[in-house]
Amino acid sequence: MMNLKDIANLAGVSTATVSNVLNGNTGKVSAETKARIEKIIKEVDYKPNAMARSLAKRESRMIGIVVPYIGPEEDFLMNPYYAQMVASLEKEVRDRDYYVMLRCVPDCHQVIPQLSSWNVDGAFFLGVMEQDVHEICSALDAPAVFLDTYTEEDGIVNVGLDDYRGGYLSARYLIGKGHNKIALVCPDYNESSVVKRRYLGFIKACEEAGINFNKDDIFRTNTDYDDAINVGQDVALSKNKYTAIATMSDIVAFGLIEGVRQVGFNVPDDISIIGFDNLPEGEFVTPKLTTISQDFREKAKEATKGMFEMIEGNKEYTLDAHLPVKLVERQSVKQI
Repeated sequence: MMNLKDIANLAGVSTATVSNVLNGNTGKVSAETKARIEKIIKEVDYKPNAMARSLAKRESRMIGIVVPYIGPEEDFLMNPYYAQMVASLEKEVRDRDYYVMLRCVPDCHQVIPQLSSWNVDGAFFLGVMEQDVHEICSALDAPAVFLDTYTEEDGIVNVGLDDYRGGYLSARYLIGKGHNKIALVCPDYNESSVVKRRYLGFIKACEEAGINFNKDDIFRTNTDYDDAINVGQDVALSKNKYTAIATMSDIVAFGLIEGVRQVGFNVPDDISIIGFDNLPEGEFVTPKLTTISQDFREKAKEATKGMFEMIEGNKEYTLDAHLPVKLVERQSVKQI
């Protein structure tokens, strides 16, 4: 198997010159020499060792994407939000001629040694808990960019949404449609800062409108389609006679629609439902889902911009962006 020294001997140049051509550092290499080396490389079908080049240059052109809190029996495709976010990040990284290394883990701490051993140039972390941020930043010897993470940690790059306004818009829309018996279906907001801010916005809108909303109107569920089916049945059969359900994610809204249907109720004629995220699947369910929309591509662009600011030398770059959300009106909410 050919190595760098063999190529250099065939071309009659030093190994350093061959290395410069392979790495695109041809400022001091004549056009004739460059062409001769490239011709030999093609003729012998030489494949440079990517890991060796990575170590030599101290860069791998690889960016990690870490999806935390994924159990051994799960995968990120089970949650369409993760699929959309990973796809958007991959496109932005690919457009810069870098590669993505995806890792789903139950505990984001355990991935740090793996990222370091692969010599990644940086890593995105999706939805990390506040208490994990400091340890990640301290342990990872590369730029870290967080998405949908709330933290008091200084000097980080985080890109998320105006989650408070999203929750507020959700309630205001339902109230504006005449609903005053509203159930809220969400995970425990004490375990997620994102959910908590959406919850606080929702509560504020109810208070402003004089809507009597209390803890009994909150139904807990994981962000999981099957769990949401069961909760949808509970809400539909509740003695409180809810006319509308607000959620904190579209995947939960999809499950609620199915659960409500299974116990003989119709959306939106009997119960209205509003989602959050504006996943593409919202166009395909029946009825089409009214939801609070976020722009996945814009979030990925902001996060990638921050990543490459740091990779290209701006080590002091910080960002705490909360991108706007908007209501997308379809068919799942009824005027009463």
